Amino acid sequence: MDKLIVVFAAVYALNIIPAFAPPTWVVLSFVGFKYPELNLLLLALIAALASTLGRMTLAKLSQHIIRNKFLSEQTKNNVDVIKSALEQRKNQTVGALLIYSFTPLPSNYLFIAYGLTSLPIKLIAAPFFIGRFVSYSGWIFLGQQTYKRVDIDADVLGEYLSVYYFATQIAVLLLVYLFTKVDWRAMMDEKKLKWHKTK
Repeated sequence: MDKLIVVFAAVYALNIIPAFAPPTWVVLSFVGFKYPELNLLLLALIAALASTLGRMTLAKLSQHIIRNKFLSEQTKNNVDVIKSALEQRKNQTVGALLIYSFTPLPSNYLFIAYGLTSLPIKLIAAPFFIGRFVSYSGWIFLGQQTYKRVDIDADVLGEYLSVYYFATQIAVLLLVYLFTKVDWRAMMDEKKLKWHKTK
């Protein structure tokens, strides 16, 4: 039970960090290898719950700190165009996030951007939880089986993860910046990519 509490706390903490946090699926693969006696589905359930709560916290922090304190009124109005579009396409938004949550791709920038719209977090919490539960179950299982059956060179694995880690985090920061700079009204109305200009 103590191990599961530590996993919950660690996964929650990783998921409120806006950038440069190690991928949760890597951590869970290691936990599955290190503690094979833990129940796979229970571990995935706890990790998915912690991840969802962490991302919800990140979105709220994004809303209260970045939107309310750092964005100009013009930029807020620009981002609110996305808010209106998402409100009109709730089913597509939920479906897209559910599919995305099955992948190992980082989700921090999605929740930061979503937080900037000030939309209710509960709209995307449920599909994210479901997708992460399924994907974490798979990653834990694959991690356990790989470490049991394959002799992995730790240096090669570490080199791969380092490249993945830095590349994705730099991309995340760039995407969040671009999210606030795209002229979303021109994108929606004219189907053209333009940059939002602030006075």
